[in-house]
Amino acid sequence: MEHCDTREPRSVCERCRRPQSTCYCAFLPSLPTDTKVVVLQHPRERDMSIGTARMAHLCLPNSELHVGVDWERSAALHRALSDPTRPAMLLYPSADALDIGQLPERHPMTLVVVDGTWANAKKMVKQNPILTALPRVAFQPPKPSEYRIRREPKPHCVSTVEALAHVLGVLEGQPDRFTQLLEPFRRMIDRQIELKELNQAVPCRHAKKVKRPVEIPTGLRERAGDIVCVVGEANAWPYCAGESRVRYPDELVHWVAFRLATGESFDCVARPRAPLALNTAKHIELSAEALNAGGSIEELCAAWQRFVRTTDVLCSWGCYATSLLTAAGGFLPPERFDLRWLSKSLLKRKLGSMDQFLEGLEGASAVSLASGRAGARLGQLVQIAKHFSGGTLPV
Repeated sequence: MEHCDTREPRSVCERCRRPQSTCYCAFLPSLPTDTKVVVLQHPRERDMSIGTARMAHLCLPNSELHVGVDWERSAALHRALSDPTRPAMLLYPSADALDIGQLPERHPMTLVVVDGTWANAKKMVKQNPILTALPRVAFQPPKPSEYRIRREPKPHCVSTVEALAHVLGVLEGQPDRFTQLLEPFRRMIDRQIELKELNQAVPCRHAKKVKRPVEIPTGLRERAGDIVCVVGEANAWPYCAGESRVRYPDELVHWVAFRLATGESFDCVARPRAPLALNTAKHIELSAEALNAGGSIEELCAAWQRFVRTTDVLCSWGCYATSLLTAAGGFLPPERFDLRWLSKSLLKRKLGSMDQFLEGLEGASAVSLASGRAGARLGQLVQIAKHFSGGTLPV
């Protein structure tokens, strides 16, 4: 007898990004800390449904979660490491790492945590001088990992949330308090085991795969009138620039936006504060004269503040542009969507570039909506956002 999978498509929680049936948000504590936690997540971990870095980030108000592999040009990381009152340390086991329990003084610090497989974490640290230069701390887990649904490579290895539960307990002097971090972790594991046992009990030989419709968040489908698409460009020194790359973090020099409902647009250039990188003008398709004739970054942020509304739903392609704006002190409304991440998450496949993705959208035809390369990208992003708000994406 043949059994077909006719289940309804799963609804996904926009906060923890887990299916509603396995959402752990109800068990997330809020644990303020003196320690600033900065989690650097490898892109391959971002879409791991049983990963714990996002879980830890949701529990810790004084934390940041960034995704990437190249951190030399990360304005967000440079900003996080620039606070002299919170010296930064890298949580990473090595021969020169100091045991977390043997720190000579207890003071507020910035704890940088790399989230990825051991191979990916090792490679990420090795290839980023900004991480290699940080003093290191490590710890010996007091007990084996509780990660019963995922095999750790060695007995002393633990998940990111387990590591933070122990380390923050030591740094903050409250070990019992930070065991609360493990509550959603344990609930997630128990639920995964429960569902696995349930699925094994259901006969499903030769199950037919049913193509399921893509479920687009209601924030995009029902608030099309509030959508504002944004694109930003940077003056960015390349990796091969050596000292200049470290000395001059990426800085926002061009910010453009388009409001879907009214057609209002925003196009503003900020003159670089650092020396202009050799290929910046060529890459962003604005002349050096045009860039140097721009206003200050403070003027750009002030003009943007007058354009944007707190009720806007901001759409970008990736998080690089928005991180540039926040690093410059610009305002972002609370409701934001990274359409690249969302597309990849919903469609479960590689996307390619924005123009390649646009080719798969029926009837999509983009036109430039502002100056430079940012204007062309903005036109593409607007077309993608329209398809999201209309509830249509390629399957």
